[in-house]
Amino acid sequence: MVDQTDLKILSLLEADSSTPFTEIARMLGLSESTVRKRVASMKEEGVIRKFTIILEPSRVGYNTVAIVGIDVEPSKLLEAAQRLAEIPETRYVATSTGDHMIMTEIWARDGRELSRIISEKIGGIDGIRRICPSIVLERFKY
Repeated sequence: MVDQTDLKILSLLEADSSTPFTEIARMLGLSESTVRKRVASMKEEGVIRKFTIILEPSRVGYNTVAIVGIDVEPSKLLEAAQRLAEIPETRYVATSTGDHMIMTEIWARDGRELSRIISEKIGGIDGIRRICPSIVLERFKY
């Protein structure tokens, strides 16, 4: 279970995961070893799943980003979600309730590539019934 100190460490790491433990320790009035041990413990407990970066898709050549709702035959739900997760262009895959059974985010170089991904890669997955893409115009929060 995380405490208030852990939450402060997490907040600083969420803002910039490259912040050195020595800097976090200084900001929170802790020793570097305390911060290191707490982070290691949170990693071991699954609180911290991984350290990563957030890319700006257009800056790395992906000019079309789509949120895609997908409906599948219920008996194929988990198999289809796993297959979607294996497609390199899918950046996020989750099963969900609501309008669609699976939600995914796809990065493509352009609309033509997005169409190819939808028709060839996603459309070819066994059990897929309906694909509903929505192009992202602008992100306001990551």
